[in-house]
Amino acid sequence: MLQFKSVTKQDGPKLRRYYKDCDYGLCEYSVGTKLMWRNTLHPSWTETAGCLVVRNNIGGQVVFDYPVPGPEGDEDQALTEIEAYCLEQGISPVISVVPECKAARLLSRYPYVQVSDVRTWRDYVYYREDLQFFSGRRYSGQRNHINKFRSKWPEAAFRPLTAEDRDTIDAFWRDYEAEFPKGNNAKARDELELAKKMLRMVDKNWFVAGGMFDGDKLIALSLAERCGGTLIIHIEKALYSYTGVYPTLVQAFADAFGGDCQWLNREDDAADKGLRTSKLQYGPAKLAPKYRFEPQNELLSHVNAIPELKTERLTLSALTEADIPAYNALVLDGDRNRWWGYDDVAGLEGPVEERSFFEVARRDFENRLAVNFAVRLDGTLIGEAVLYRFDCRGGAELGCRIDRAYAGEGYGTEAFAAVADWALYKVHLSRVVAKCFKENQASYKMLSSCMRKNGEDETFFYFEKLV
Repeated sequence: MLQFKSVTKQDGPKLRRYYKDCDYGLCEYSVGTKLMWRNTLHPSWTETAGCLVVRNNIGGQVVFDYPVPGPEGDEDQALTEIEAYCLEQGISPVISVVPECKAARLLSRYPYVQVSDVRTWRDYVYYREDLQFFSGRRYSGQRNHINKFRSKWPEAAFRPLTAEDRDTIDAFWRDYEAEFPKGNNAKARDELELAKKMLRMVDKNWFVAGGMFDGDKLIALSLAERCGGTLIIHIEKALYSYTGVYPTLVQAFADAFGGDCQWLNREDDAADKGLRTSKLQYGPAKLAPKYRFEPQNELLSHVNAIPELKTERLTLSALTEADIPAYNALVLDGDRNRWWGYDDVAGLEGPVEERSFFEVARRDFENRLAVNFAVRLDGTLIGEAVLYRFDCRGGAELGCRIDRAYAGEGYGTEAFAAVADWALYKVHLSRVVAKCFKENQASYKMLSSCMRKNGEDETFFYFEKLV
């Protein structure tokens, strides 16, 4: 299973191995965003299948970036590893800030998925030449502002910033705060503090930084990171008393560091009206979508209530309160359940009470995580069949156990086949899987009679049934 570690500044070089050639074009796929917003995103990372996988925890929900492949990376396998991790953790594999170029792949991967594209998240992406030259009628306003700035401060000049400029940068922040127009805005002040921390990393070769100087005085600065063909602008700050300095900085920075980049990404507007107005005035080529994919399992779409299934001898239906004594006896039969593969008692994470197992089954269906069928013979509960571990890709796992007093009569095979058919033709799964311990010959015989064997390892035989 995937093992994640929290993103720290020391991880920058390892993350850059992936981000430096990443052409997703979104600010989230950069070292700068991961470091600047780590107290909001709580990012952690790992490598698998030649890909970088980042897990974020935003507002208590775990979401994943789309995998970033290295030269030999396998995105599909990395997605499979994310899905397996989520199955083990009992969470949905939410893939967030998905770039437009990867949306079709996820739409074809997940049969049922909720997709959102929130306007506030979108990055403002510009053609590099537009910001470098401000050509054409639509940029007449920017050119006018630049001309006014140049006429008033004709000696102002742009140059790169390095570690040797730290004292100059500190002086800039003091000047900036003295005329900060949003001093009473807590969100803006927090963002300012984060910007200061980022500029302390001006010596890192992941970033490029530059500033506009009025003599020795730094009056505007910007810090960016190149990712593939996009230059992502993480920080843009200027002294408001220098009218026209912002477009002057934007143009000078694009000219100095745009190089052969096609795009400049000035990030999102954080739902700030002023930022939105300003960024739109610079004529973005596009507002890059950031799709959020929340895969759903088939139960959510097709199963409102646990149905009643009939076989030649059995009835399968939802557990009831009247079943609790018999159900507890079935679950707590340790000898019988040694091949069940799951410790029901440990799974409670608390003391065993009369209704414990019944409530677990009820909640699992209520949350559409599993369907527990009571297997009944002439009205008596003799076992259960459980459809669970929905992989959100059309598959789920099926397990069955029968009370020891009714073993050896083929009831397990009968119940198993009934639920598998219901899953494939009523729930609209494309694949039902099962496994049994290699020592469990009775289960091996049962599964072989109604499913196709599709592999084994040191512990299990694996089976599947397809539509």
